[in-house]
Amino acid sequence: MLLKNFYTIKSKNLEGETKKYEVLINKEHDIFLGHFPDNPVMPGVCMIQIIKELTEELVGRSLFMEKCSNVKFTALINPQVNNLLSLDITIKEVEGKFKIKNSTSFGETVALKLSAVYS
Repeated sequence: MLLKNFYTIKSKNLEGETKKYEVLINKEHDIFLGHFPDNPVMPGVCMIQIIKELTEELVGRSLFMEKCSNVKFTALINPQVNNLLSLDITIKEVEGKFKIKNSTSFGETVALKLSAVYS
């Protein structure tokens, strides 16, 4: 984990093509002191890092993001209000690379959609 104590995996369902995780964001983490003190917002790069780390867990090795062809941030995540995130990850291995599609949400609100290639 790049950011120590930033999140914990609350549950996961690895059955089927789409893997499902629930992660609990540490709303007291120091990153929110700078982003932003009176109105904490989950940094987009942290959301992308969580996806990378969960993908690494799924494939069993360290990965490097080669390409990110689609990133859509559709809602702000305030960890004081919504610190439980649901992540759906679909992975396809093609010629030693991993193509992933992700949807991250809290409640019924989609916060991020991402397509990327990792090697």
